[in-house]
Amino acid sequence: MQIHFLRNATLIVTIGTQRILVDPMLGPKGSLPPLAFFRHRPRRNPTVSLPLNAEQALTNITAGLITHCRRGHLDHLDCPGRQWLARQRLPVYCNFLDENYLRKHNLVTRPLQPNQPTDFLGGTITAFETVHGYGFIGKLMGPGLGYLLELPHEPRLYISGDTVLTPVVQHVLTNLRPDISVLAAGSASVDIGKPILMPIREMLEFIRLSPGIVIATHMEALNHCPVTRDQFRNAVAQARLISKVRIPADGEIVAA
Repeated sequence: MQIHFLRNATLIVTIGTQRILVDPMLGPKGSLPPLAFFRHRPRRNPTVSLPLNAEQALTNITAGLITHCRRGHLDHLDCPGRQWLARQRLPVYCNFLDENYLRKHNLVTRPLQPNQPTDFLGGTITAFETVHGYGFIGKLMGPGLGYLLELPHEPRLYISGDTVLTPVVQHVLTNLRPDISVLAAGSASVDIGKPILMPIREMLEFIRLSPGIVIATHMEALNHCPVTRDQFRNAVAQARLISKVRIPADGEIVAA
């Protein structure tokens, strides 16, 4: 298994001949509006360009996987990403609640229900509900999913999605024991309410609970994610958890 991290939450998982594109935000730097105007500097998003190897990486993709995409979540599926998937006519695995939205944009959907293992590339994929923030802001952010991929002779991969640390997330980590877990770091917040991703203390607990390696993403690409890679790395090192963590640069490939 290889995980090619492109930017923010966009990555490509290679398993044998299968290449799964996750949450494609493919637009150029600055093509989206700021996601916060007062709490954080109102820069346009994404704040960085795609890595130079992105075009080559996007060849021979065999499936798409979307954690969430409605209610303004263009950082997980922007217009260029959506159009790219539609042109390729690839099967796109998604939340069943997002199916109608994606079909309207000509995507070939494979809707998933939470907690129901589904056949996936010779193995299974199981979706788990996420909670994208605390209190009313979490409800406004809308429903999302994380995914556990279990394929023969491969590490068990958990893509946790945009979520705070919930009992569901804890269950996956402690009871289903993924070998690799992808963590949406960055501690994103908008102009109102509490953070919409895990604060540092929850990210550290996520790492402690993880039985295997944690790959930290969702940093240094959006204006509402204040935690940098260096800040995250320092916090993890101080907690003596750095040996369990990978913090890929944009364009970096993590082999598992």
